[in-house]
Amino acid sequence: MDQLSPSRPKAEDAAPARAPKADPVPPPVSAAEGDPQARPSWRTRILMFGLPAVLIAVGGWYWLTSGGSVSTDNAYVQMDKVSIAAEVGGRITEVAVKDGQMVNAGQLLFRIDGEPYALNVAQATAAIDAAQVEVGNLSASANTSAVDIAAAREDVAFAQVNFERQAALMEKGFTTKAAYDASRHAVTQARERVRQAEAAAAEARTKLAAGPSSGVNPQVEAAKVQRAQAQVNLGRTEVRAPSAGRIAQSDRLLIGQMMVAGLPAVTIVDTQHPWVEANFKETDLANMRVGQRAEISFDAYPGVRIRGHVLTIGAGTGSEFSVLPAQNATGNWVKVTQRVPVRIAFDEKPSRDMIAGLSADVRVFTSDK
Repeated sequence: MDQLSPSRPKAEDAAPARAPKADPVPPPVSAAEGDPQARPSWRTRILMFGLPAVLIAVGGWYWLTSGGSVSTDNAYVQMDKVSIAAEVGGRITEVAVKDGQMVNAGQLLFRIDGEPYALNVAQATAAIDAAQVEVGNLSASANTSAVDIAAAREDVAFAQVNFERQAALMEKGFTTKAAYDASRHAVTQARERVRQAEAAAAEARTKLAAGPSSGVNPQVEAAKVQRAQAQVNLGRTEVRAPSAGRIAQSDRLLIGQMMVAGLPAVTIVDTQHPWVEANFKETDLANMRVGQRAEISFDAYPGVRIRGHVLTIGAGTGSEFSVLPAQNATGNWVKVTQRVPVRIAFDEKPSRDMIAGLSADVRVFTSDK
């Protein structure tokens, strides 16, 4: 039996496995041959070249114009505010307005009890009547004094004749010394009565004399002035708006509340003529002038921009008008940039209602000459 040799692989098994045929690779196509995907599109070119150009232009514009304006956010809307106070005291009997209401000039705000002041007018009228009656009495007294003067002068004439008769008889010795002295005393008394009557007439004429400026008797004039004052006080019991605006701080206006003369009771805000007070740094004022253009924006109304102009530049910094001005004479002084109030007027009517105290941003174009 033949010896078995190791098994050999068959020829087909020993042959290596063939790799799968690869797909033929197409030759590269150049952009010149017209492949649209390899050529950059117009959008790509705009992004590559247009965007940098825009950024350069914007940056150049900002660099050129950054020194032509100054701005601040330390600005607030301001309005004229009138505090209304009663000129006479008394109890409030009527309230005709409420907080936030628009009023016109001359419109009734509130009314104070006018009965005490009406009584004062009546009392002053009675004083005028009394003064006129007194003038009538003085006139009658002056007429009486004139009659008394005439009678006294007649008495003087009669006493003088009697005295002369007694003097003649005295020289001839036909009368007594007592009768002579009595006739002489009668003349003296008659003349004294004339002087008294003339003095009374002068006093009456003085009291009846009219004032040099008014042409009316002073007593009558004083009574008329008193009545006029009483009528003015009666009219002041009706408190009316001195100007148009919006009512604010009307909490004290309660029926039955006692109003003290001179105490502010309500405030009228002039909402038709607002302005902005912008507090600029002192370093921003080098090129700022009255009349330069300004642009105003408001924190409360995003997107609202108002054109304006510089109306006035403050005469002093804010610290100068404070209750306790800063004292810089100490050794630990530190320099602080001061703020100057600048009033900005509106050049157009705002599209939204302005409220006093609103925060604003202001830019002033100092490049304007």
